[in-house]
Amino acid sequence: METVLAATQRLRDAGFTVDFAATATGQLRCSACGFEHDPETLRVDEVVRYEGVSDPSDEAILLALRSDRGCCGVYTAAFGSDTSEADVAALHRLPRGSDRVGRV
Repeated sequence: METVLAATQRLRDAGFTVDFAATATGQLRCSACGFEHDPETLRVDEVVRYEGVSDPSDEAILLALRSDRGCCGVYTAAFGSDTSEADVAALHRLPRGSDRVGRV
Protein backbone atom coordinates (compact mmCIF):
# COMPACT_ATOMS: atom_id res chain seq x y z
CA MET A 1 0.00 0.00 0.00
CA GLU A 2 1.17 3.52 -0.82
CA THR A 3 2.22 5.57 2.22
CA VAL A 4 0.69 8.95 3.02
CA LEU A 5 3.99 10.60 2.09
CA ALA A 6 4.21 8.76 -1.25
CA ALA A 7 0.57 9.53 -2.11
CA THR A 8 1.04 13.19 -1.21
CA GLN A 9 4.15 13.41 -3.40
CA ARG A 10 2.36 11.69 -6.30
CA LEU A 11 -0.49 14.20 -6.04
CA ARG A 12 1.93 17.14 -5.77
CA ASP A 13 3.66 15.88 -8.93
CA ALA A 14 0.23 15.76 -10.60
CA GLY A 15 -0.32 19.47 -9.84
CA PHE A 16 -2.00 19.42 -6.42
CA THR A 17 0.57 21.78 -4.95
CA VAL A 18 -1.28 23.68 -2.20
CA ASP A 19 -2.58 22.51 1.14
CA PHE A 20 -6.16 22.89 2.33
CA ALA A 21 -7.02 23.11 6.03
CA ALA A 22 -10.41 23.04 7.73
CA THR A 23 -11.55 26.15 9.56
CA ALA A 24 -13.71 26.28 12.69
CA THR A 25 -16.70 27.07 10.45
CA GLY A 26 -16.23 24.02 8.23
CA GLN A 27 -14.68 25.86 5.29
CA LEU A 28 -11.44 24.74 3.60
CA ARG A 29 -8.72 27.40 3.53
CA CYS A 30 -6.18 27.40 0.70
CA SER A 31 -2.62 27.80 1.98
CA ALA A 32 -1.55 29.68 -1.16
CA CYS A 33 -4.19 32.37 -1.46
CA GLY A 34 -5.90 32.21 1.95
CA PHE A 35 -9.36 32.00 0.39
CA GLU A 36 -11.88 29.98 2.39
CA HIS A 37 -13.73 27.63 0.07
CA ASP A 38 -17.16 26.15 0.67
CA PRO A 39 -16.39 22.41 0.53
CA GLU A 40 -19.55 21.84 -1.53
CA THR A 41 -18.02 23.82 -4.41
CA LEU A 42 -14.79 21.80 -4.60
CA ARG A 43 -14.12 18.93 -6.96
CA VAL A 44 -12.75 15.78 -5.34
CA ASP A 45 -10.26 14.28 -7.81
CA GLU A 46 -9.02 11.47 -5.58
CA VAL A 47 -9.61 9.99 -2.14
CA VAL A 48 -7.02 7.85 -0.33
CA ARG A 49 -7.97 6.30 3.01
CA TYR A 50 -5.54 4.80 5.47
CA GLU A 51 -6.46 2.44 8.27
CA GLY A 52 -4.15 1.69 11.15
CA VAL A 53 -3.08 -1.93 11.31
CA SER A 54 -3.68 -2.24 15.04
CA ASP A 55 -4.65 1.25 16.19
CA PRO A 56 -7.90 2.89 15.03
CA SER A 57 -6.38 6.29 15.83
CA ASP A 58 -4.05 5.77 12.85
CA GLU A 59 -6.94 6.23 10.41
CA ALA A 60 -6.52 9.14 7.99
CA ILE A 61 -7.93 10.43 4.75
CA LEU A 62 -6.08 12.27 1.96
CA LEU A 63 -8.04 14.10 -0.71
CA ALA A 64 -6.95 15.77 -3.94
CA LEU A 65 -9.13 18.87 -4.33
CA ARG A 66 -9.66 21.37 -7.12
CA SER A 67 -11.52 24.68 -6.88
CA ASP A 68 -13.22 26.80 -9.51
CA ARG A 69 -10.75 29.56 -8.52
CA GLY A 70 -7.81 27.48 -9.77
CA CYS A 71 -6.53 26.15 -6.45
CA CYS A 72 -5.42 22.51 -6.67
CA GLY A 73 -4.18 20.86 -3.53
CA VAL A 74 -4.37 18.20 -0.90
CA TYR A 75 -6.38 17.97 2.29
CA THR A 76 -5.41 15.49 4.99
CA ALA A 77 -7.46 14.72 8.07
CA ALA A 78 -7.73 12.14 10.80
CA PHE A 79 -10.57 9.79 10.00
CA GLY A 80 -12.44 8.21 12.86
CA SER A 81 -12.77 9.00 16.54
CA ASP A 82 -9.82 11.44 16.46
CA THR A 83 -11.27 13.64 13.71
CA SER A 84 -11.48 17.28 14.81
CA GLU A 85 -14.83 19.10 14.77
CA ALA A 86 -13.58 21.38 11.99
CA ASP A 87 -12.55 18.40 9.85
CA VAL A 88 -15.86 16.63 10.50
CA ALA A 89 -17.77 19.72 9.36
CA ALA A 90 -15.66 20.08 6.20
CA LEU A 91 -15.68 16.36 5.33
CA HIS A 92 -19.47 16.18 5.63
CA ARG A 93 -19.84 19.05 3.19
CA LEU A 94 -17.54 17.72 0.46
CA PRO A 95 -19.36 16.52 -2.67
CA ARG A 96 -20.18 12.86 -2.89
CA GLY A 97 -21.99 12.82 -6.22
CA SER A 98 -20.33 11.92 -9.50
CA ASP A 99 -20.78 15.46 -10.83
CA ARG A 100 -17.97 16.79 -8.62
CA VAL A 101 -15.89 13.68 -8.10
CA GLY A 102 -13.09 12.81 -10.51
CA ARG A 103 -9.94 10.72 -10.60
CA VAL A 104 -6.33 11.86 -11.09
